Amino acid sequence: MWALLQHDTRRRRWLLALGVYALTTSVFFAFAARERLTSHTPYNHFALLAEAWLDGRLALAGPPPAYAGNNDFALHDGRWFVVFPPFPALLLVPLVKLGGSAERVYDGQVFLWLAGVAPAALFLALEALRRLGQSQRRVREHLALALLFALGTVYWFSAEQGTVWFAAHVVGAGLGALYLLGSVGGRHPLAAGLCLGLGYLTRSPLLFAAPYFLFESWRALAAEPGHARWRRLAAAWGLFALPVVAALAFTAWHNQARFGSPTEFGYRYLTVAWAERMQRWGLFHYHYLGKNLGVVLTSLPWRTLPPAAAPFQINGHGLALWVTTPLYLWLLWPARRQRELMGLWVTALAVAVPTLFYQNTGWVQFGYRFSNDYAPFLFALLALGGRRFGKLFWLAAAWSVLVNAFGALSFERAGFAKYYFIDRSQQVLHQPD
Repeated sequence: MWALLQHDTRRRRWLLALGVYALTTSVFFAFAARERLTSHTPYNHFALLAEAWLDGRLALAGPPPAYAGNNDFALHDGRWFVVFPPFPALLLVPLVKLGGSAERVYDGQVFLWLAGVAPAALFLALEALRRLGQSQRRVREHLALALLFALGTVYWFSAEQGTVWFAAHVVGAGLGALYLLGSVGGRHPLAAGLCLGLGYLTRSPLLFAAPYFLFESWRALAAEPGHARWRRLAAAWGLFALPVVAALAFTAWHNQARFGSPTEFGYRYLTVAWAERMQRWGLFHYHYLGKNLGVVLTSLPWRTLPPAAAPFQINGHGLALWVTTPLYLWLLWPARRQRELMGLWVTALAVAVPTLFYQNTGWVQFGYRFSNDYAPFLFALLALGGRRFGKLFWLAAAWSVLVNAFGALSFERAGFAKYYFIDRSQQVLHQPD
């Protein structure tokens, strides 16, 4: 192992990435609930969608199965639809075909196997940044950051769930990290565009990660003379755009075929208790910003008075980002000039902003799960920031792992419901006076 750390070769990088995958996947399986390994999840929307496709339909054959509790299905013209971006369902098609039905596919276990992809790809991306001289970190620091992404953020509890919302985060984070890898130095425009397009077909906010490739390709060609630079940029951006445009075109067709409009995604047809607020304010609106910022920045665990069965409770809206991952505070004072980090900052903020205006905080969750969409870019910023990782950083890292281990063990688990405050109206953000 030590020899691998000493010699910078392609083989070493891939072996270490494989080690990251094996280690993190082993941890995810070790912390998984038994039912994730032995049965399908109660919210196996992607498997149900895969089954519909295999039967030649865009809608379900009938009403959703009773075990799904009619949770986040859309009803339009008498037909039931899964409205979530569909790429994770495509991954399940071969398994549903082999199994014969959605119920015979252990979808939660499938996404556990995929959960190690994001940290492994993140490690490779950080190493690519080091080889180009952008990151001055040592290999072991990049390994530590990849493991902290997996176990020191809300990615850990997300990876344990397997249900439709969290499965999308697992696949989306993997594609986001692969997009980061393909974009470094602008070297792989087609691969970067493919990952971004598939990312959009998994988690829509990932479409707004496009600036990073544009920044990187521009930077890589900065020394080229004028006309040659623009020709090479046009070629790179054209290759990058091809799969992204294809993903947008597919989405427009898919929406038209299901709901009669290329811009109708179907969320307004969800048969959920909070449909009224979507009808009143829309899916995205300034109205939601204060509530979402309240979760991201101020949501803390609280003690109930008089004391309840648990020593503390966590609101179903989730814990603040700096509580679950205080490592992000190191982003506020990088040692390098911010101009050198501009591409990553613009990208992370562009991906984050849509969910801050979204009608849902991520409820129900342990921590702010939407941060999974841009966490790979934040960890790249930690690597590039240049500030030394001292004792305080590693104490914060230990805290991050401990907090997220509790989330991985407790969220949606029998016997741990007492630790969570679930207000079905979604109106209670902080502990009532």
